[in-house]
Amino acid sequence: MPITVLLVDDEPLVRAGLRAVLEAQPDIEVVGEAADGAAVVPLVRSLRPDVVAMDVRMPLLDGIEATRAVVRSVDAPPKILVVTTFENDEYVYDALRAGADGFLLKRARPAEIVHAVRLVAEGESLLFPAAVRSLAAEYGSAPARAALERAALTEREAAVLRLMARGMSNAEIAADLVVGAETVKSHVSAVLAKLGARDRTQAVIAAYESGFVSPG
Repeated sequence: MPITVLLVDDEPLVRAGLRAVLEAQPDIEVVGEAADGAAVVPLVRSLRPDVVAMDVRMPLLDGIEATRAVVRSVDAPPKILVVTTFENDEYVYDALRAGADGFLLKRARPAEIVHAVRLVAEGESLLFPAAVRSLAAEYGSAPARAALERAALTEREAAVLRLMARGMSNAEIAADLVVGAETVKSHVSAVLAKLGARDRTQAVIAAYESGFVSPG
């Protein structure tokens, strides 16, 4: 089955460019487009895409609020890939905190666009580069630290979270810790449950905001 994608951007040329790049791949299908975040929830419900490629800044409803609406109101929501002009834009970080799974620069090369869509669709590693890690650390707070303490992660779960924060996939974590992939999946699930995190991205944000890991 192909990875299905919904494109959301108020610039027709951007949508056309993304469509051309993605539909050139045999395993990716663009199933719809929208020019504003206000149209996202109805389209997600009707089209059920695997991934939504969403612009951050749009005139009626921006990508942050649209992301929040999808996560809150859609059962089994799709992965959300934020599309932006600047990687250190605080809007990007706000979108990640709202539930987005990664981000893509508008100036990215075609191969990078395809890789980003596949990566978030798989859900086992992150698009969380240094610029966004630094933003996460700046949002550090006492509540985040207290929440991580309450989670009471085991030593192995803590090790898994540190490697997740470095953007490692389950397979890469398994190789690093010399354990099986299924064992890593179990640890990841335990980390998410203890942190009350919807997905890996939210768990990693909690790790940086609590100071459990640093952007260095």
